[in-house]
Amino acid sequence: MVNQYETVFIMTPVLSEDQMKETVQKFEKILTDKGAEIVHQENWGLRKLEYPIQKKSSGFYHLFEFKADGATVEALELQYRRDERIMRFLTVSMDKYAIAYAEKRRANRNAKAAAKEEVVAEQPQEVNNESNQTEQAE
Repeated sequence: MVNQYETVFIMTPVLSEDQMKETVQKFEKILTDKGAEIVHQENWGLRKLEYPIQKKSSGFYHLFEFKADGATVEALELQYRRDERIMRFLTVSMDKYAIAYAEKRRANRNAKAAAKEEVVAEQPQEVNNESNQTEQAE
């Protein structure tokens, strides 16, 4: 039976940008090769940990939301355990309320991002107008 899952994993902070992307692509490929449908993914970036893990106080967080069967989740978690770049991971099965919440959160985040882009798009025009007025005044 296909369920919807959410998995968050923490990668070691000593990775370069390319190594981090390569790690994410590896786990994305594992999911797609096993027939999982990736609903959403987010890169949360470098964050401070509440307590040290493997003598490290920060890590790169990444989230996958996907639809798959239990065997796929087992295979994914086995690869998490084998990969030395992964410090911690957590996979949870999402019920209908968690799915609705995640969709609402994504919609809010997308709306905020769109509003931010509109503000940024408008600002350079205003700055150019001000600089033109200053040049004309001189």
